[in-house]
Amino acid sequence: MQLTDFLATDRIACDINAHSKKRALEKLSELISHDQNSISATDIFDCLLSRERLGSTGIGFGVAIPHGRLKGSNHTTAALIQLNHGIDFDAVDNQPVDLLFALVVPDNATEEHLKILALLAAMFKEDDTRAHLREAKRPEDVMQLIREWQSSN
Repeated sequence: MQLTDFLATDRIACDINAHSKKRALEKLSELISHDQNSISATDIFDCLLSRERLGSTGIGFGVAIPHGRLKGSNHTTAALIQLNHGIDFDAVDNQPVDLLFALVVPDNATEEHLKILALLAAMFKEDDTRAHLREAKRPEDVMQLIREWQSSN
């Protein structure tokens, strides 16, 4: 399984201005909804927000991985945004978040969901990877960084 299997450059946005967790989740939901035929950005936002209410998906080091299982979805889809300023995300280390990778999986994809979250945690654990993702200026650059990380792991 590769992150690039469900992340495309048209669902990556750099240098985004979002001043709140809600606005960041809205932006991620908009990006994910682009290739969802029967699921709206509102449905995706509600899914991500419902999961967030259970506990923050801010994993530390300025990173959050909002995620959820979505009824009516038939494939895994992801989006990544890089914020121009960190926001309060109630992260485990209480640090502002500026890298957000959202993941929406079909309702019955429990095992796949957990494997992807573990893969994301491994990628974002690396200081160099986080630094390079923050420095990227274009979605294509972000995608290339992820491809390079995948090929080395």
